[in-house]
This record gives sequence, structure tokens and C-alpha cells, in this order.
Amino acid sequence: MYELSGVTKHYTRGKTTVHALDGVDLTIADGDRLVIQGPTGGGKSTLLQMLGALDRPSSGRIVLDGTDLATLPEARLTRVRSESIGFVFQSFNLIPTLTAQENVETALVPLGVKAKERREQAAEALASVGLGERLGHLPGEMSGGQQQRVAIARALVKQPKVLLADEPTGNLDESTRDEIMDVLDRMWKELGLTFVMVTHDSAIARKAPRVATIRKGRITVKENASA
Repeated sequence: MYELSGVTKHYTRGKTTVHALDGVDLTIADGDRLVIQGPTGGGKSTLLQMLGALDRPSSGRIVLDGTDLATLPEARLTRVRSESIGFVFQSFNLIPTLTAQENVETALVPLGVKAKERREQAAEALASVGLGERLGHLPGEMSGGQQQRVAIARALVKQPKVLLADEPTGNLDESTRDEIMDVLDRMWKELGLTFVMVTHDSAIARKAPRVATIRKGRITVKENASA
């Protein structure tokens, strides 16, 4: 699935160079479930952006299914994001003026799916996350947990190979966090996804088969025997 070798990412802030990633080597197999942890500013979100083809490395290779994302033209990267990668974010990123069903449909528009099929697929995706009766609700009419379920349905409606989640439970209470993680774990198993998640929550990390820790741009990966 993913093969990262010698990946670096440097930012310049005034006269200071920030080494967000500093020679990262990482393998993520098909169907893997990897949690990424580390201190704020350590490079977690930067690494997730690289995996999601949202940014390019300063150097190194990011190979997804045999294709080096670091060298693809922007049009090809956009296609990879649209077809192969689903994203879930801490802040949900829903469009407030669209219903739950319409928000999910937005993931299918770039793929050229016809309107009737979009509606049907969006309804099925929302039903799969327990929101079959909320199709016509706006984000403001739903709880935080329900909004995150809509975001998960939007990420998965296009049937991606990879699901990337950046602090998906960061805005939720403990009970709702557990509900959302149950949904994500079920989707990972049922759909055979490769699932990579950034989280500060150690309770979540303890249940992951593998945990990657990033500090000052350097990464270490450990198998989690208790998962």
C-alpha cells in the first residue's frame, strides 16, 4: 500500500527553518490500522497530509500502490484524492447549508456519478453509520457525534482504499468518542480499509495494532501486543 522512504518536509518561518518531517521511513500494508501520536508540532498532521496527497515532501518518496505521489502532477494527485482516499477531520468540515445527504453527495460529484445514483449511494452510506432517518437534516440540527457520522459517510461513500482521520474524536465527549470509534472500527473491518489516524487519545492508541510516534520529525513504530 504505502512505502515512505527518506521523507522530509521543511518550512521556512522568517529566518527559522522548521523540520516537520526529518527522514521518515514507513511501510503501511493493505488493511493496516495505524495510529499516529506525538507532541503538538511534532509532525503528525504533516505526515497525514503527505499520505493524503494534500502536500508534497521536500525530499523523499511516498509510494502508494506503486505510484510515487511526490512526483505526480497536480491533476493526478487530485484524482488520487477523489478516488482512493477518504478524509475525516476533527472539525467535521460539513457544509452548513447542505443536508446530511447532500453533504455526502459532494464526495461523488468529482467522480461524475449521476444525480440519482448519488442520492441512492449517499442514503446507503448514511444508513450504514446509523443516520438513515437524518438524510434531510442540516449540520446545525445534529449533535457533534451525528455530524462526525455524516463526515464518515462522506469519506466512505466513494469506496476508497484508504481512510485518513485527523483527531476525529477531538471535539467529542468520552461516550460519543467511543461510539465514533466503534463506527470507524466496524467500517475498517467490513470494507477492508487501510486506516491511519492521528490522535492524542492514549485510550484509542492502546487498541490499535500499530502505533507510530513522531517527535521532532522523526518516527518510531511499535506493534501493540494488547490490541
